[in-house]
Amino acid sequence: MTDGSRVTLAAIAAEAGVSLATMSKVLNGRTDVAPDTRARLEEHLARHGYMRRGASPRKEFVELVFHELEPSWSMEVIEGVEDVAHAAGLSVVLTVSGDRHTPSADWIDGVLRRRPVGVVLVFSDIQERHREKLRSRGIPFVIVDPAGDPSPDVPSVGSANWSGGLMATRHLIELGHRRIAAITGPEDMMCSLARVDGYRSAMNAAGLPIDPDLIRFGDFHPAGGERHAHDLLALADPPTAIFAGSDLQALGAIAAGSAAGLRVPDDLSVVGYDDIALARWMSPQLTTVHQPLRRMGEEATRLALRLADGATAETLRMDLATHLVVRGSTAAPSR
Repeated sequence: MTDGSRVTLAAIAAEAGVSLATMSKVLNGRTDVAPDTRARLEEHLARHGYMRRGASPRKEFVELVFHELEPSWSMEVIEGVEDVAHAAGLSVVLTVSGDRHTPSADWIDGVLRRRPVGVVLVFSDIQERHREKLRSRGIPFVIVDPAGDPSPDVPSVGSANWSGGLMATRHLIELGHRRIAAITGPEDMMCSLARVDGYRSAMNAAGLPIDPDLIRFGDFHPAGGERHAHDLLALADPPTAIFAGSDLQALGAIAAGSAAGLRVPDDLSVVGYDDIALARWMSPQLTTVHQPLRRMGEEATRLALRLADGATAETLRMDLATHLVVRGSTAAPSR
Protein backbone atom coordinates (compact mmCIF):
# COMPACT_ATOMS: atom_id res chain seq x y z
CA MET A 1 0.00 0.00 0.00
CA THR A 2 2.72 2.46 -0.90
CA ASP A 3 0.66 4.39 -3.46
CA GLY A 4 -1.80 6.56 -1.54
CA SER A 5 -3.79 7.30 -4.69
CA ARG A 6 -4.69 3.59 -5.12
CA VAL A 7 -5.02 2.43 -1.53
CA THR A 8 -8.48 1.10 -0.73
CA LEU A 9 -10.51 1.76 2.37
CA ALA A 10 -10.79 -2.01 2.98
CA ALA A 11 -7.00 -2.34 2.94
CA ILE A 12 -6.57 0.47 5.46
CA ALA A 13 -9.24 -1.05 7.70
CA ALA A 14 -7.51 -4.43 7.56
CA GLU A 15 -4.16 -2.88 8.40
CA ALA A 16 -5.69 -1.05 11.35
CA GLY A 17 -7.44 -4.21 12.56
CA VAL A 18 -10.97 -2.78 12.42
CA SER A 19 -14.06 -3.54 10.42
CA LEU A 20 -14.93 -1.66 7.27
CA ALA A 21 -18.06 -0.44 9.07
CA THR A 22 -15.98 1.17 11.79
CA MET A 23 -13.77 2.85 9.21
CA SER A 24 -16.88 4.12 7.43
CA LYS A 25 -18.18 5.61 10.66
CA VAL A 26 -14.95 7.56 11.12
CA LEU A 27 -15.06 8.83 7.55
CA ASN A 28 -18.63 10.02 8.03
CA GLY A 29 -17.91 11.79 11.32
CA ARG A 30 -20.10 9.48 13.39
CA THR A 31 -19.78 9.97 17.14
CA ASP A 32 -20.24 6.31 18.12
CA VAL A 33 -16.53 5.47 17.77
CA ALA A 34 -14.16 5.45 20.74
CA PRO A 35 -11.87 8.52 20.69
CA ASP A 36 -8.65 6.46 20.76
CA THR A 37 -9.90 4.28 17.91
CA ARG A 38 -10.89 7.35 15.90
CA ALA A 39 -7.46 8.93 16.45
CA ARG A 40 -5.68 5.72 15.43
CA LEU A 41 -7.74 5.37 12.24
CA GLU A 42 -7.22 9.03 11.36
CA GLU A 43 -3.48 8.41 11.57
CA HIS A 44 -3.76 5.47 9.17
CA LEU A 45 -5.84 7.53 6.73
CA ALA A 46 -3.42 10.44 6.85
CA ARG A 47 -0.36 8.20 6.45
CA HIS A 48 -1.75 6.68 3.27
CA GLY A 49 -3.07 10.01 1.97
CA TYR A 50 -6.49 8.44 1.63
CA MET A 51 -8.96 10.72 -0.15
CA ARG A 52 -12.55 9.60 -0.05
CA ARG A 53 -13.88 9.06 -3.57
CA GLY A 54 -17.06 7.66 -4.98
CA ALA A 55 -18.93 8.18 -1.72
CA SER A 56 -22.48 9.41 -1.42
CA PRO A 57 -22.83 12.89 -2.93
CA ARG A 58 -21.92 15.63 -0.53
CA LYS A 59 -24.29 18.47 0.15
CA GLU A 60 -23.95 21.37 -2.23
CA PHE A 61 -22.93 24.19 0.06
CA VAL A 62 -19.97 26.16 1.30
CA GLU A 63 -19.54 26.48 5.06
CA LEU A 64 -18.52 29.92 6.34
CA VAL A 65 -17.13 29.99 9.89
CA PHE A 66 -16.85 33.04 12.16
CA HIS A 67 -15.83 33.18 15.81
CA GLU A 68 -18.18 36.15 16.24
CA LEU A 69 -20.65 38.02 14.07
CA GLU A 70 -20.09 41.77 14.02
CA PRO A 71 -22.64 43.00 11.43
CA SER A 72 -20.71 46.12 10.45
CA TRP A 73 -17.90 44.13 8.81
CA SER A 74 -18.94 40.47 8.74
CA MET A 75 -21.78 41.16 6.28
CA GLU A 76 -19.20 42.31 3.73
CA VAL A 77 -17.43 38.95 3.94
CA ILE A 78 -20.71 37.01 3.92
CA GLU A 79 -21.94 38.78 0.79
CA GLY A 80 -18.64 38.08 -0.98
CA VAL A 81 -18.83 34.38 -0.14
CA GLU A 82 -22.49 34.20 -1.14
CA ASP A 83 -21.89 35.87 -4.52
CA VAL A 84 -19.29 33.33 -5.59
CA ALA A 85 -21.10 30.34 -4.07
CA HIS A 86 -24.43 31.24 -5.68
CA ALA A 87 -22.76 31.77 -9.04
CA ALA A 88 -21.48 28.20 -8.73
CA GLY A 89 -24.96 26.90 -7.85
CA LEU A 90 -24.12 26.46 -4.18
CA SER A 91 -25.69 27.71 -0.98
CA VAL A 92 -23.87 29.00 2.11
CA VAL A 93 -24.14 27.65 5.66
CA LEU A 94 -23.02 30.07 8.38
CA THR A 95 -21.40 28.70 11.54
CA VAL A 96 -20.27 30.61 14.64
CA SER A 97 -17.72 28.60 16.61
CA GLY A 98 -14.65 28.91 18.81
CA ASP A 99 -12.49 31.99 19.22
CA ARG A 100 -10.39 34.11 16.89
CA HIS A 101 -7.67 31.42 16.81
CA THR A 102 -9.52 28.21 16.11
CA PRO A 103 -13.06 26.75 15.93
CA SER A 104 -14.31 24.82 18.95
CA ALA A 105 -13.32 21.18 19.35
CA ASP A 106 -16.74 19.82 18.40
CA TRP A 107 -16.85 21.79 15.14
CA ILE A 108 -14.61 19.35 13.27
CA ASP A 109 -16.92 16.37 13.84
CA GLY A 110 -19.89 18.43 12.72
CA VAL A 111 -18.28 19.65 9.51
CA LEU A 112 -17.20 16.11 8.64
CA ARG A 113 -20.82 15.00 8.97
CA ARG A 114 -22.11 17.95 6.94
CA ARG A 115 -19.49 17.45 4.19
CA PRO A 116 -19.53 20.89 2.57
CA VAL A 117 -17.89 21.48 -0.79
CA GLY A 118 -15.41 23.72 1.02
CA VAL A 119 -14.89 25.72 4.21
CA VAL A 120 -14.05 29.42 4.57
CA LEU A 121 -12.88 30.47 8.04
CA VAL A 122 -12.60 34.10 9.14
CA PHE A 123 -9.58 34.78 11.38
CA SER A 124 -9.45 31.24 12.74
CA ASP A 125 -6.71 28.77 11.95
CA ILE A 126 -7.21 25.01 12.20
CA GLN A 127 -5.19 22.61 14.30
CA GLU A 128 -2.93 20.35 12.26
CA ARG A 129 -4.82 17.18 13.18
CA HIS A 130 -8.08 18.81 12.08
CA ARG A 131 -6.52 19.93 8.82
CA GLU A 132 -5.58 16.33 8.11
CA LYS A 133 -9.12 15.18 8.80
CA LEU A 134 -10.52 17.69 6.33
CA ARG A 135 -7.93 16.80 3.72
CA SER A 136 -8.58 13.08 4.11
CA ARG A 137 -12.26 13.73 3.28
CA GLY A 138 -11.47 16.01 0.35
CA ILE A 139 -12.91 19.10 2.07
CA PRO A 140 -10.71 22.10 1.20
CA PHE A 141 -10.51 25.06 3.56
CA VAL A 142 -9.33 28.65 3.19
CA ILE A 143 -8.68 31.19 5.96
CA VAL A 144 -9.67 34.84 5.57
CA ASP A 145 -7.33 37.33 7.29
CA PRO A 146 -5.69 34.67 9.50
CA ALA A 147 -5.16 35.63 13.13
CA GLY A 148 -1.78 33.92 13.23
CA ASP A 149 0.89 33.09 10.69
CA PRO A 150 -0.37 29.95 8.96
CA SER A 151 2.05 27.40 7.57
CA PRO A 152 2.83 27.66 3.83
CA ASP A 153 0.47 24.79 2.97
CA VAL A 154 -2.57 26.53 4.51
CA PRO A 155 -4.60 28.47 1.92
CA SER A 156 -5.38 32.02 3.07
CA VAL A 157 -6.58 35.38 1.79
CA GLY A 158 -5.61 38.55 3.62
CA SER A 159 -4.95 42.20 2.92
CA ALA A 160 -1.93 44.50 2.96
CA ASN A 161 -2.18 45.40 6.65
CA TRP A 162 1.33 46.86 6.94
CA SER A 163 0.75 49.07 3.93
CA GLY A 164 -2.59 50.19 5.36
CA GLY A 165 -1.02 51.24 8.66
CA LEU A 166 1.74 53.04 6.76
CA MET A 167 -0.72 54.98 4.58
CA ALA A 168 -2.93 55.99 7.51
CA THR A 169 -0.01 57.29 9.55
CA ARG A 170 1.70 58.98 6.62
CA HIS A 171 -1.53 60.87 5.87
CA LEU A 172 -1.56 62.27 9.41
CA ILE A 173 2.13 63.17 9.22
CA GLU A 174 1.58 65.00 5.92
CA LEU A 175 -1.18 67.02 7.57
CA GLY A 176 1.38 68.18 10.11
CA HIS A 177 0.69 65.92 13.08
CA ARG A 178 3.66 64.86 15.21
CA ARG A 179 2.01 63.34 18.32
CA ILE A 180 0.20 60.45 16.67
CA ALA A 181 -1.26 57.57 18.66
CA ALA A 182 -2.14 54.09 17.42
CA ILE A 183 -4.89 51.88 18.81
CA THR A 184 -4.48 48.59 17.00
CA GLY A 185 -6.24 45.26 17.58
CA PRO A 186 -5.37 42.33 19.87
CA GLU A 187 -1.66 41.76 20.37
CA ASP A 188 -1.93 38.08 19.41
CA MET A 189 -3.28 38.77 15.91
CA MET A 190 -0.99 39.18 12.91
CA CYS A 191 -3.14 41.86 11.29
CA SER A 192 -2.94 43.98 14.46
CA LEU A 193 0.83 43.68 14.59
CA ALA A 194 1.20 44.43 10.87
CA ARG A 195 -0.91 47.59 11.10
CA VAL A 196 1.05 48.98 14.03
CA ASP A 197 4.30 48.01 12.28
CA GLY A 198 3.15 50.15 9.35
CA TYR A 199 2.53 52.98 11.80
CA ARG A 200 6.04 52.61 13.23
CA SER A 201 7.57 52.54 9.75
CA ALA A 202 5.83 55.78 8.77
CA MET A 203 6.97 57.48 11.98
CA ASN A 204 10.54 56.27 11.49
CA ALA A 205 10.62 57.36 7.85
CA ALA A 206 9.51 60.86 8.91
CA GLY A 207 12.15 61.01 11.63
CA LEU A 208 9.51 61.23 14.36
CA PRO A 209 10.03 59.65 17.79
CA ILE A 210 7.87 56.65 18.65
CA ASP A 211 6.45 57.05 22.13
CA PRO A 212 5.49 53.63 23.57
CA ASP A 213 2.77 55.37 25.63
CA LEU A 214 0.99 56.24 22.37
CA ILE A 215 0.66 52.62 21.19
CA ARG A 216 -2.27 50.63 22.56
CA PHE A 217 -3.59 47.15 21.78
CA GLY A 218 -7.38 47.07 21.68
CA ASP A 219 -10.06 44.59 20.68
CA PHE A 220 -11.43 46.08 17.43
CA HIS A 221 -14.65 47.13 19.21
CA PRO A 222 -15.98 50.63 20.02
CA ALA A 223 -15.74 50.29 23.80
CA GLY A 224 -12.07 49.35 23.60
CA GLY A 225 -11.34 52.24 21.26
CA GLU A 226 -13.12 54.65 23.58
CA ARG A 227 -11.31 53.36 26.67
CA HIS A 228 -7.85 53.58 25.11
CA ALA A 229 -8.53 56.97 23.53
CA HIS A 230 -9.74 58.30 26.89
CA ASP A 231 -6.43 57.24 28.47
CA LEU A 232 -4.40 58.70 25.60
CA LEU A 233 -6.17 62.04 25.75
CA ALA A 234 -5.59 62.21 29.50
CA LEU A 235 -1.79 62.11 29.06
CA ALA A 236 0.22 65.18 30.02
CA ASP A 237 1.18 65.52 26.34
CA PRO A 238 -1.81 64.00 24.51
CA PRO A 239 -1.84 63.09 20.82
CA THR A 240 -3.35 65.39 18.21
CA ALA A 241 -4.24 62.42 16.03
CA ILE A 242 -5.21 58.77 16.47
CA PHE A 243 -4.83 55.92 14.00
CA ALA A 244 -7.41 53.33 15.03
CA GLY A 245 -6.94 49.76 13.82
CA SER A 246 -10.63 49.42 12.95
CA ASP A 247 -13.51 51.74 12.12
CA LEU A 248 -15.34 50.58 15.23
CA GLN A 249 -12.39 51.56 17.41
CA ALA A 250 -12.28 54.90 15.56
CA LEU A 251 -15.93 55.41 16.49
CA GLY A 252 -15.00 54.84 20.14
CA ALA A 253 -12.04 57.23 19.83
CA ILE A 254 -14.30 59.97 18.46
CA ALA A 255 -16.69 59.42 21.36
CA ALA A 256 -13.78 59.78 23.82
CA GLY A 257 -12.68 62.97 22.11
CA SER A 258 -16.19 64.40 22.35
CA ALA A 259 -16.36 63.50 26.04
CA ALA A 260 -13.08 65.39 26.54
CA GLY A 261 -14.52 68.48 24.85
CA LEU A 262 -12.55 67.99 21.63
CA ARG A 263 -13.95 68.48 18.14
CA VAL A 264 -13.07 66.14 15.28
CA PRO A 265 -11.16 67.09 13.17
CA ASP A 266 -10.53 70.61 14.54
CA ASP A 267 -8.94 69.44 17.79
CA LEU A 268 -8.37 65.74 17.09
CA SER A 269 -7.89 63.84 13.85
CA VAL A 270 -8.97 60.20 13.66
CA VAL A 271 -8.25 57.59 10.98
CA GLY A 272 -10.00 54.23 10.98
CA TYR A 273 -9.43 50.92 9.22
CA ASP A 274 -11.81 48.70 7.19
CA ASP A 275 -14.04 51.28 5.45
CA ILE A 276 -17.28 49.70 6.63
CA ALA A 277 -20.56 51.27 5.45
CA LEU A 278 -20.92 53.14 8.76
CA ALA A 279 -17.75 55.14 7.97
CA ARG A 280 -19.65 57.11 5.32
CA TRP A 281 -22.54 57.92 7.65
CA MET A 282 -20.63 59.08 10.70
CA SER A 283 -20.38 62.79 11.48
CA PRO A 284 -17.85 63.76 10.38
CA GLN A 285 -17.41 61.09 7.74
CA LEU A 286 -14.49 58.88 8.66
CA THR A 287 -11.11 58.94 6.94
CA THR A 288 -10.15 55.29 6.83
CA VAL A 289 -8.14 52.55 5.17
CA HIS A 290 -10.29 50.58 2.78
CA GLN A 291 -9.88 46.85 3.39
CA PRO A 292 -11.53 44.83 0.59
CA LEU A 293 -13.58 42.63 2.93
CA ARG A 294 -16.12 41.61 0.29
CA ARG A 295 -13.45 40.72 -2.24
CA MET A 296 -11.55 38.78 0.44
CA GLY A 297 -14.66 36.63 0.90
CA GLU A 298 -14.99 36.23 -2.87
CA GLU A 299 -11.38 35.22 -3.43
CA ALA A 300 -11.37 32.79 -0.50
CA THR A 301 -14.47 31.07 -1.87
CA ARG A 302 -13.06 30.92 -5.40
CA LEU A 303 -9.90 29.33 -4.04
CA ALA A 304 -11.86 26.80 -1.98
CA LEU A 305 -13.94 25.81 -5.03
CA ARG A 306 -10.86 25.49 -7.25
CA LEU A 307 -9.26 23.20 -4.68
CA ALA A 308 -12.50 21.21 -4.42
CA ASP A 309 -12.35 20.66 -8.19
CA GLY A 310 -8.87 19.22 -7.84
CA ALA A 311 -7.05 22.22 -9.29
CA THR A 312 -3.64 23.25 -8.03
CA ALA A 313 -3.57 26.84 -6.81
CA GLU A 314 -0.82 29.07 -8.22
CA THR A 315 -0.37 30.48 -4.73
CA LEU A 316 -1.90 29.54 -1.39
CA ARG A 317 -1.38 32.99 0.13
CA MET A 318 -3.08 36.04 -1.36
CA ASP A 319 -2.82 39.56 0.07
CA LEU A 320 -5.16 42.11 -1.49
CA ALA A 321 -4.30 45.79 -1.75
CA THR A 322 -5.62 48.40 0.67
CA HIS A 323 -6.00 52.12 0.01
CA LEU A 324 -6.68 55.28 1.99
CA VAL A 325 -10.06 57.00 1.74
CA VAL A 326 -9.82 60.61 2.91
CA ARG A 327 -13.01 62.07 4.36
CA GLY A 328 -13.82 64.59 7.06
CA SER A 329 -12.30 63.21 10.27
CA THR A 330 -8.74 64.41 9.58
CA ALA A 331 -7.26 67.90 9.28
CA ALA A 332 -4.11 69.83 10.14
CA PRO A 333 -3.47 70.12 13.88
CA SER A 334 -4.73 73.26 15.60
CA ARG A 335 -1.77 73.33 18.00
